[in-house]
Amino acid sequence: MRGGLKVEPKQRRVGEARMDGSYPSLPVFCSQGRGKMAPTHVLRCCQRGLAWIPVIFIALVVCWSYYAYVVELCLFTIRSPIEKAIYLAVFHVSFIMFVWSYWKTIFTRPATPSKEFCLPKSEKEQYEKEQRPETQQEILKRVATSLPLYTRTGAGAIRYCDRCQVIKPDRCHHCSACDMCVLKMDHHCPWVNNCVGFSNYKFFILFLTYSLVYCLFIAASVLQYFIKFWTSELPESHAKFHVLFLFFVAAMFCISILSLFTYHLWLVGKNRSTIEAFRAPVFRNGPDKNGFSLGFSKNIAQVFGDQKKYWLLPVFTSQGDGFSFPTRLVTVDPEQPTECFQPAGPDKGAVEGSAEQLTPLSESQNRLLGNDYHAEEDHKETDVLKTDESEAITISIESES
Repeated sequence: MRGGLKVEPKQRRVGEARMDGSYPSLPVFCSQGRGKMAPTHVLRCCQRGLAWIPVIFIALVVCWSYYAYVVELCLFTIRSPIEKAIYLAVFHVSFIMFVWSYWKTIFTRPATPSKEFCLPKSEKEQYEKEQRPETQQEILKRVATSLPLYTRTGAGAIRYCDRCQVIKPDRCHHCSACDMCVLKMDHHCPWVNNCVGFSNYKFFILFLTYSLVYCLFIAASVLQYFIKFWTSELPESHAKFHVLFLFFVAAMFCISILSLFTYHLWLVGKNRSTIEAFRAPVFRNGPDKNGFSLGFSKNIAQVFGDQKKYWLLPVFTSQGDGFSFPTRLVTVDPEQPTECFQPAGPDKGAVEGSAEQLTPLSESQNRLLGNDYHAEEDHKETDVLKTDESEAITISIESES
């Protein structure tokens, strides 16, 4: 205020120097906000669009193979009506099953953890505020006591996804391409632009099976006409290029699919995922690559189900719920509720000093193992702990098919 006049402070323009010669920093949103949000969103859309290129490529190859086989080979090249009818019938059966299983593999949404694996609101707030990993693990352990969890990280900690903010069920992993946690994740396949896991693993195996059958049948049935065109036994025609190229493409895909098909059949027989084949799951007693193996027949049933009439159809028949799985050994689980059979008046010291405790099976384990669990058990061990006044009995059962 000068002489009764109010002097407004001079406002500087953005980027204008202060009185001391320094320059003020630009607002944060100018350099980090809207400037990055738009490119990130555009980049994400471009990535999603480009991810469909392998699927489109396979679709175009399959469409061309249908034209080349049905039109150029069967209609224009093969003269025998009986041979033509047989080839067309077998071809269309393999083609329909191949396309059906491929479609189911692509468009079956991966299964994700349910809400019960999310942290409650109060524990979530404590977890986010806490900076010490030890205290965060204590919070996760309190929540995990009511969940069917038997696997841990390599360091023995609860498996938690900070991205999805869920406790990971057994055999669940986060897929960076799908940006979600996938139950019993096997791998992300670019040829189907989808994550292969619990919900579509059977479809993926059938896709490999029928694609192999499709390529084998084409290569076998086209071979004789390939030789005739190659040796000029058949006259030159526009079908020659399609027949020659069809044989090469079918043989090439057959060789590449065969190796992948045999590898996944081996995984099914061992009840392992691709991730578990490279990194063994870690249980409380350490890593065990055969931890989920129940024997060959039960391992097959885990993926294809109990009813064999549905095994070759791309319909979902896999056992379980995807959240918990029966393990090869029923071992000590100190964080799960235990049951101890005791006579009247037991001594607490004897019970607490026992080295092994009975671990109850989860609902999923009971459902999957069924009534034949006790029929196939290898052995039972009974430890009897005696005290001066009473006895406490603890039973530990190990089973392996």
